[in-house]
Amino acid sequence: MYLTPEEEKMLKGEFGLGVQKAMEILCAIGDIYDAKRLIPIKSAQVSGASYKTIGDAGIDFIRDFSNKCKVSVLTTLNPLGMDVESWREHGISEKFAKKQIEILDSYVKMGIEPTATCTPYFVGNLPSLGEHIAWGESSAVSYSNSVLGARTNREGGPSALASAIVGKTPEYGLHIDENRRAGLVIEVDFENMLDNKKSDDRLILDFATLGAFVGKIVGNKIPYFRGIKGEKEVLKDNLKSLGAAMAASGAVALYHVEGVTPEYKNAIVDKVEKIHVGKEELEKTREKLNTYNTDNGKHGKPELITLGCPHCSIQELRLIADTLTKLGKHRKRDKEVELWVCTARQLKNIAHEEVKIISRYGKVVCDTCMVVAPIEEKYKITGTNSAKAACYLPGLCSQKVVYNDTKSLLDMLFV
Repeated sequence: MYLTPEEEKMLKGEFGLGVQKAMEILCAIGDIYDAKRLIPIKSAQVSGASYKTIGDAGIDFIRDFSNKCKVSVLTTLNPLGMDVESWREHGISEKFAKKQIEILDSYVKMGIEPTATCTPYFVGNLPSLGEHIAWGESSAVSYSNSVLGARTNREGGPSALASAIVGKTPEYGLHIDENRRAGLVIEVDFENMLDNKKSDDRLILDFATLGAFVGKIVGNKIPYFRGIKGEKEVLKDNLKSLGAAMAASGAVALYHVEGVTPEYKNAIVDKVEKIHVGKEELEKTREKLNTYNTDNGKHGKPELITLGCPHCSIQELRLIADTLTKLGKHRKRDKEVELWVCTARQLKNIAHEEVKIISRYGKVVCDTCMVVAPIEEKYKITGTNSAKAACYLPGLCSQKVVYNDTKSLLDMLFV
């Protein structure tokens, strides 16, 4: 891989040991993927922030960097293992909290924004069409590539951090035009998925379920969707759910939607395989994501209901608040079922009315989510409207999953 004179100096340690170590990581990746050069990036998004997922070895790795260097571009942080302001309310141990705060402090010391969200595009890290970035969180990678038209590979925690320090990333994979073309057409045609009569919460579930199905079958190809229509602003939350599910059930980092996403016109090549997805495929996928049933075959009640994977937008917070207001009239709260609504702290701080309503029935949780928090220490059955969470919760958190739309889940809060 060609290095400029300045990059050579970085690799030799003339800019410090931290920058040298970051360059060594990037050069190793570049060699593996036959990258010809490093290219500048506009921003980074660093994963590997939860103590639950990185452990003590991760702390040592981050601390070593924090003592040697700082990031050189706008860099935001992925969710932690707890809400840093209310972790005691969630049953987090003092030992876990101490370790988690040490991780956060090390990242902040390097100049990383303590956003702790998987939706950095909602809180100031919003790349433009064609910009090169280095992001780590799978759903954020999918959204930035697909909906925003920025360019990033699915970085690991160390490589995203190295790029943040150097301000560059190896030019390979999805940074290159020809690698962003579609390899599979998904023709969407199931029962009124995009009918305006269908509720918003049900549409989010349908998009998530579609993503879970496609992620399983697409392999290493880039999917191109036909049949998805609607106003772009209205579709954004649905596309967030779609991409997150494909990244979790498979490894999809980029997709195109005909007439909607910014690169669809140049994404299709001749003789691309086509797959039809209908009602039957989605129903089977929903059932597979539901891993908790009672003895009579019906879906049981969860101990914890979690919404916001990826973190909720303002529109989703509003939908949840409105639904709770309608469902909660003249009904008693079931104290045996808890509710977490996960969002970025910056959004919680401006969504005053929505947070006030949601807090009557549950908790608005920031800095973390149900997947990277140690919820298995308290709960065994979790309800979610996120296919991404439904894919991860059984393995990462030892949970039985109740997978359903927002309204149906929130209805379980009451008796």
